[in-house]
Amino acid sequence: MYLKDVETVFNRPQRNHDGVTALKTHNSYSPIAFCYKINLLMSLLQCLVLIVSLSIKTSVSSAHLNIPRLSPNGGKFLRGNYFAHDQQKTMSAADPINDFETFYYNQTLDHFNFRPDSFNTFQQRYLINFKHWGGSNVSAPIFAYLGEEEAIDDDLSIIGFLSENAHQFQALQIFIEHRYYGKSVPFGSREEAFQNADTLGYFNSAQALADYAEVLIHVKKKLHAQHSPVIVIGASYGGMLASWFRLKYPHVALGALASSAPILYFDNIVPPEDGYYSIVTKDFREASETCYQTIKKSWSEIDAIASQPEGLSFLSEKFHTCRPLIKSSELKNYLDNLYCNAAQYNSPPTYPVTAVCGGIDGASGNDTLTKIFAGVVAFSGNTSCYVNHPRNLTETDMGWSWQTCSDMVIPMTSVSNDSMFPAYQFDLKDYIKSCQAQYGVPPRPHWATTYFGGHDIKLALERFASNIIFSNGLRDPYSSGGVLEDISDTVVAVHAKNGSHCLDLLNANNITDPDWLVNQRKIEVKIIKRWIAKYYADLQAFKK
Repeated sequence: MYLKDVETVFNRPQRNHDGVTALKTHNSYSPIAFCYKINLLMSLLQCLVLIVSLSIKTSVSSAHLNIPRLSPNGGKFLRGNYFAHDQQKTMSAADPINDFETFYYNQTLDHFNFRPDSFNTFQQRYLINFKHWGGSNVSAPIFAYLGEEEAIDDDLSIIGFLSENAHQFQALQIFIEHRYYGKSVPFGSREEAFQNADTLGYFNSAQALADYAEVLIHVKKKLHAQHSPVIVIGASYGGMLASWFRLKYPHVALGALASSAPILYFDNIVPPEDGYYSIVTKDFREASETCYQTIKKSWSEIDAIASQPEGLSFLSEKFHTCRPLIKSSELKNYLDNLYCNAAQYNSPPTYPVTAVCGGIDGASGNDTLTKIFAGVVAFSGNTSCYVNHPRNLTETDMGWSWQTCSDMVIPMTSVSNDSMFPAYQFDLKDYIKSCQAQYGVPPRPHWATTYFGGHDIKLALERFASNIIFSNGLRDPYSSGGVLEDISDTVVAVHAKNGSHCLDLLNANNITDPDWLVNQRKIEVKIIKRWIAKYYADLQAFKK
């Protein structure tokens, strides 16, 4: 296979957290599967580097076709050292990771059909902590964390809400891994599971919810805990799953805590001018007006320089790129991702947005791009190079790529005159064509609102839904798609003006957590206690 043949396999790139673009694939192969096909020519590592290098053919508009990842795990920002994921992976002091036992459930591949292959199974991983559980004799509660688009190991290291509150509730803790991530991969291997749309077709949110229901019912049966109330908890995409789980499986879960869950970010429920990029802009403008203005005018300067002879070489040198830029969109995509990450995970005590603006405003001179590069260094630290450093595709890169091309179609638009980003209007027809080219099947952009609802949510949910907390930090760009007002007495919104993405569920820090964050968590605990108390009263009355 020649290089020109390799290039025809790939189409639309996907944005990743560090600004390096990763590729989605044609329906024939995923990147990993593709690499296996040509391993006679090069090693897997070499192939993955090639894949990333080809991704620089993206354009500015295509970057906005991609959907920022929904995850609680932004890593821990250390000033001048990006988000150092290895620094974040420390268990809450409440419960060391050794207190969790690992189990596997023989999970059904397809919950919704009766084809012979629907009855195939795979091993789904879940972990249980029995340390604080009061036992089935007293129907002590169960806290169930519903995994999102990454291996469950990542959640164990950063999610502290369950372990920090398990003792006072005498609660069992269970973390369940999402299908197609971590060790919960159908078809025997990730290579096989990601082969094409035939194997990826079982990878969607409805199947994941049914997985969680089966696991929880199984665990309750094994522990003789049929009357133990279950509180499902999720962060970001997992928060969406938690809220939907309560709506779809109220006989399994008593209540749900849905943190940073943008369940309204579908089907144009969110006005384009009030979406994700408007919050990023607001965060930066509140941090510094001059920083905001500098970023806003930088895009046109980048384009102007790039259009000149040797302009890309100048930009490559200016931003110390890891290899020469081929298109200005490489640099613009990188900056776009950097600003979005800083805003989405703008957490105390370091506040990445403040750090970026400190670098921009603190740079000497009046040159715009010198200031922008100073912001990059303030965020990423002094490294050997920036922008397009080689990076291997992760399982989350590939998994989220499929999910956003199937049922998680979240329209990203930047149309406000005040936006610090270039104008971009989401084009659904182009998006569908792009996904069709990648996987051979089109997405279902209206399926989330058809299956779970979303339009006129207050009118719909106030009449039948109960026991859901929608928690948000208003500095989180995804809060633009969150539920920010109470729907009823038991479907409530808890938000913090200065909060960021999923901050309420992350490991508590008694030294640096501000009072408003501590109070937000206390409110959530109080509400859950009220649900459980009412349940026990109802259970007692039922037994009489």
